[in-house]
Amino acid sequence: MAEEKEKDKAKDEEKKKDEPKDNIVVTQHAIKMGGKTLKYTVTTGTIVMKEEKSDDKEQPEVEKPRAQMFFTAYTLDGVKDKSKRPITFSFNGGPGSSSIWLHLGVLGPRRVVLTDKGEMPKPPFRLTDNQYSIFDETDLVFIDPMSTGFSRPVDGEKSRDWHTFTKDIASVGDFIRLYTTRYNRWLSPKFLAGESYGTTRSAGLSGYLSDRHGMTLNGLMLISAVLDFTTIDFNENNDLPYILFVPGYTATAWYHGKIDQKIPLKTWLKESEEFALNEYAVALMKDAALSKEERRAVAEKLSRLTGISVEFIERGNLRIHTFHFFKELLRDQNKIIGRLDSRYTGRDRTGVGETFEYDPLFAQVNGPYTAAFNDYIRSELKFETDTPYEVMSDKVWRQWSYGYFQNEYVNVAETLRAAMTFNKYLKVFVANGYYDLGTPYFATEYTFNHLQLDESLRGNVRMSYYEAGHMMYVHMPSLKQLKKDLSKFIKDAS
Repeated sequence: MAEEKEKDKAKDEEKKKDEPKDNIVVTQHAIKMGGKTLKYTVTTGTIVMKEEKSDDKEQPEVEKPRAQMFFTAYTLDGVKDKSKRPITFSFNGGPGSSSIWLHLGVLGPRRVVLTDKGEMPKPPFRLTDNQYSIFDETDLVFIDPMSTGFSRPVDGEKSRDWHTFTKDIASVGDFIRLYTTRYNRWLSPKFLAGESYGTTRSAGLSGYLSDRHGMTLNGLMLISAVLDFTTIDFNENNDLPYILFVPGYTATAWYHGKIDQKIPLKTWLKESEEFALNEYAVALMKDAALSKEERRAVAEKLSRLTGISVEFIERGNLRIHTFHFFKELLRDQNKIIGRLDSRYTGRDRTGVGETFEYDPLFAQVNGPYTAAFNDYIRSELKFETDTPYEVMSDKVWRQWSYGYFQNEYVNVAETLRAAMTFNKYLKVFVANGYYDLGTPYFATEYTFNHLQLDESLRGNVRMSYYEAGHMMYVHMPSLKQLKKDLSKFIKDAS
């Protein structure tokens, strides 16, 4: 018996030697912000994530390595009492996007340099110190979900196991729990910052972290939010997006001179919002019950507010699909407009297609961000690996499962409502771009207006608006304003 135990012990030790290990690098840096020099530590690399698992029903569950998750953490040096220093966990969306955009676009102490118009400069690209970072207010941890960045499953595990709504939230939430424990941040004010699908993840995490780990948050920072996919999914049996996208179409038409620019944008938007919620919504509800005269009147008003011809609108049964809008608005100029930021334009191979071939904003930012990060992680943060950094993974998006919401639209608004109800101190900040046609501001307003929060909690939600798009921080005036808005929110919610 003793010999068998020794053999089993030896086998276990051999297994442990073969197990993947954390790969962490720590470097020291400094930045001048607000007239002060902030010295800080960057901790970056991969942490091995384990799950309780048993291959034998007669044996107790053991922790088994399943994945290696990549992160980059910025912590202020010289902080004696960590309970006084907030910490923010950040990620982007997709699903399938790394955290590179919020990391090097707005939140972190280093920023990708674009032109003054927010466009791609001539290569080579570079980084600069980010005077508009929120690092002066909070420590920052940027997380790359599974199969993005350098995050990968360990040998023998399948990446598609993480490509689901529920598993994504669990894995990111478990990472946050692990980081908080290892780096002694349980008593720090805690925030989540997500962009796009990252806001969906944030709302889901507001419930998961509390329910699974007993972790209470101070605030959520939602950049270009989508919590209820009913508001953005254009389907034959769902008229809601056709209504909620109209003010975004109006902003875009105004920007490109398709409607009268002598009238201020906000005046146009007020008219567009009232039309969308009243006359237009009623018309879509009636549909075939409309008379020819009523139908023509609605088409003419919608044309006036969107810059799209009456004939096109009537052929579309009074409905403008967002992908048709991208192509149709500037068709006479043989140009397309962007989904993520409709201020941006581009050109397709031909001018006769139904929708655009690419998003003009992404074409401007992908190269600079990718090159800058790949250099930064090695030259400044000293993290070495031959693994490619997955900025945007199409594989994740193609494999993604929303099975949790069978026969329903994805909706985490109720999760957020419950989290805010259970924790009356939880604050939410929402940043909206007028020219965002991916997650339009009016759709976000609709979601929060239907959150059914108790009246006593409605003041916990703060909305802010920017004359830019989905990534409003590529627009310098918006970046400056976003810095002020986020800093105030963190102070108020801490």
